[in-house]
Amino acid sequence: MLVAFFLIPTLDILRASVYDPEFTTKHFVKLFGSNVYLEILWRTIRLSLIVSLICAVIAYPVSYFIVLRPRKQQIFFLFLVFIPLWMSVLIRSYAWMVVLGREGLINAIMIGLGFTDQPVKMLFTTGAVYIAMVQILLPIQIVTCYSAMSEIDFDLMRAARILGAKPWQAIRRVFLPLSLDGTVTGAIIVFMLSMGFFITPALVGGRKDIMMANLIEFQVNQLNWGFAAAISIVLLIATVISVFIIKRLAKTLTRRLVGGGSA
Repeated sequence: MLVAFFLIPTLDILRASVYDPEFTTKHFVKLFGSNVYLEILWRTIRLSLIVSLICAVIAYPVSYFIVLRPRKQQIFFLFLVFIPLWMSVLIRSYAWMVVLGREGLINAIMIGLGFTDQPVKMLFTTGAVYIAMVQILLPIQIVTCYSAMSEIDFDLMRAARILGAKPWQAIRRVFLPLSLDGTVTGAIIVFMLSMGFFITPALVGGRKDIMMANLIEFQVNQLNWGFAAAISIVLLIATVISVFIIKRLAKTLTRRLVGGGSA
């Protein structure tokens, strides 16, 4: 199944990137020889990393709050988290266009409260891309964090307190290392999804917010199949390398949390 649904299509894309119609590396030379394309690649990686970091920072305390609630309250809060996932990314992106527009809800509130007398430009900016992508991907991070935290035996926290650890020490030395794998897993999922985003940046971002997926879409529409395939392969490799680095850094952080400091 893995071969049929992943390996074979990937190899077909790789073939398309180096055969046009004969063997060639011109598409990769074109990609790496252009500062514009390299800037788009770096922008995609940077934006995806920042979005995944923001989601992790927000989701961790939210998940911790949920997991501490009684069972019925946990179900209620998880229901609230799942509600946005029932709407498509396209609908939520359009909703942010309305909210962030010059005559949108945020500008109306700011003008009504007297913070400004003119609409503030928020739509078609990099900030708008961050806001929309975080809102779209945050539920995934929360669910992943919650799943990891709900498996932790809280008796370990109480045992740490009995042995003299302060609350923040129990969290740092016991709870955080045990929940870090789930947090990192969620961040990796968010990162990989972010690397492939194109609808949201296209709708709420500006011309300087083009990502690799937008570039692929443009090349496909121009029938530049070989170049689009080359971009896809580079995007895939960049994602795999980035995920490997994130996992290595997470392992290092876990070892330091467990072994460093005094309890």
